[in-house]
Amino acid sequence: MAPQNQNTHEAKRVTYIGAWLDGLLSIVKVAVGFLVGSAALIADGIHSLSDLVTDGFVLAAIHYGRQEPDKDHHYGHGRIETLATLLLGSVLIFVAGGIAWSSLNRLLSGTEVNAPGIIAIGITLIALLSKEWIFRYTMRVAKRVQSRLLEANAWHSRSDALSTAVVLVALIGAQFGLGWLDAVAAIIVGLLVGKVGWDLLWESARELVDTALPEDAQHKMHEVAESVPGVENVHDLRTRQSAGWAMVDLHVVVGSRISVSEAHEIGNEVSRRLRRTYPALTDVTFHIDPEDDQGEGDPSRFPGLPLRPEVEAALDQRWSDLPIWHTLTELQLHYLNDKVSVSLIIDDAVNQPPQCLASQLKALASDIEWLDDVEILFITRAASNAL
Repeated sequence: MAPQNQNTHEAKRVTYIGAWLDGLLSIVKVAVGFLVGSAALIADGIHSLSDLVTDGFVLAAIHYGRQEPDKDHHYGHGRIETLATLLLGSVLIFVAGGIAWSSLNRLLSGTEVNAPGIIAIGITLIALLSKEWIFRYTMRVAKRVQSRLLEANAWHSRSDALSTAVVLVALIGAQFGLGWLDAVAAIIVGLLVGKVGWDLLWESARELVDTALPEDAQHKMHEVAESVPGVENVHDLRTRQSAGWAMVDLHVVVGSRISVSEAHEIGNEVSRRLRRTYPALTDVTFHIDPEDDQGEGDPSRFPGLPLRPEVEAALDQRWSDLPIWHTLTELQLHYLNDKVSVSLIIDDAVNQPPQCLASQLKALASDIEWLDDVEILFITRAASNAL
């Protein structure tokens, strides 16, 4: 089984186990709560029921959110997990408000609570241990498969365990005549649930607006990229997150005269080293720069320089009468400092110093404002034959 499929299988399995547990606990808590008249136990049962609902969200998000990119979702489906986390947090806040409001009314009205009995206390203790176990189990799987949504669901289980602990204290107090503790415990449960819901809303909202990785992580990425041989500088490094994964794009400055293939391989090595350092990276996009243009803005928003067809046409118009122009083997163009420099590779049979030829050619094209340097490079006949 592929690692991605294995991770998805593990995430679904732990969620199914948690769902069965939440369903059973919610039924038992609500039923016993009604029997003994405990608002706190009923509220805790509703909390467990909300866990069951969110388990459904998690299963749907895991199934769809971990699918491979397709023609409509080129960057994958990770945002589905983020959206599900947002909905999960909203549900929790709604449930928390209902629990806290009803419990506050119960406390203010002075409704008496009878002693719940040993059975109710024992069931609550078993529920507490069960939720703590599912929290630890889910968190281990979440760390292993690197799922923020699964981690959020684990903390949801922990919030249920904490609320059950509060309820347990309230039931013990009610057993000894402190019935008002039941309503207070229910209010505390509501606040705990609301806090977890708010945290989930905040984190998922930050992710949806493409909040960057922490500053120390960005700084480390910058250092890793600059450690690659051939990299002269790195700038415009940007990061964002999606469902526990991270994406980065950056500009890599390399030597201005190296070949395209060498520059691209340098960029590939930057990408490889970043992925090794940060396994959570799913997408690394690099832009190769032959010169440092940091702070100059998006070049696509400014007028550009002429491309090869226009350059060749302009030079041919001025150099077509020269024999050297017709012995040209290769014409290299270098776009630097908002100018175009040209390198003419010609046969070494020309009996004239390259500096003199370059000066003559540049003088004939002095009216071209975008032309910078003209360079003559000889290629020997032996080398030409070998090629």
